[in-house]
Amino acid sequence: MNRPRIGIITNPGILNDHYPVHASGTMNVAAISEVAGGMPLLIPADPAHVRIEELLESFDGFLLTGGRPNVHPEEYGEMPTEAHGDFDRARDRITLPLIRACVERGQPFFGVCRGFQEVNVAMGGTLHPEIRDLPGRDNHRMPPEGTLEEKFALRHKVTLTRGSPFHEILGTTEVMTNSLHGQGIKTPGARIVIDGVAHDGTPEAIHVQDAPGFTLSVQWHPEYNAARDPVSRALFEAFGKAARAWAGGRAKGLRRIA
Repeated sequence: MNRPRIGIITNPGILNDHYPVHASGTMNVAAISEVAGGMPLLIPADPAHVRIEELLESFDGFLLTGGRPNVHPEEYGEMPTEAHGDFDRARDRITLPLIRACVERGQPFFGVCRGFQEVNVAMGGTLHPEIRDLPGRDNHRMPPEGTLEEKFALRHKVTLTRGSPFHEILGTTEVMTNSLHGQGIKTPGARIVIDGVAHDGTPEAIHVQDAPGFTLSVQWHPEYNAARDPVSRALFEAFGKAARAWAGGRAKGLRRIA
């Protein structure tokens, strides 16, 4: 059987100071190929070039990646402020309806950092623009200085709900994670279940209640060191298993039609 086709949501960028690109980190590609066992394919997150219906029919799962631009607060009924940072309205118009369609179809996705926030917003939730400004909260942002290893180093504990999908996959209720985000969940969306929180109460792991497919999302970046970190490996392996199941169901359906 061919590897399941995993669409990796990209972000806009500039190459060589002037050339616009749709890009994703090599860590995302490696995590999908080497750990999830999927065929990684980059998706330009722009409705000028792709349609939701085409994506749903072309892929067996989606990796909702992190990214510097944030979900526009208009998507959850708030006005933008300086604290909300930069936005990517084209990506909003792809990922938010894509998430809702996947939830209803049972098509698997794995949300990471911004992707985690997108899942909450897609289901009607809201976001804090800056976690570190809240009383009692830590600074969850990426360290401004240091090597790649230092920036992605494990920084805090996440406590997982016993009996949750994360507990079942990881076999524990405590994991250590990295932390490279500024925003976070304010109010959970409809059917959003918070399965894991940091020591300061910040939501870090969620799934969509009663969804027929894989809907796990995390606020940290499991793509870093995914092949060697046991938590990251287990999550990407579970996502890959779900994508293969979807691909197998699709193949059976095509054989029945033939």
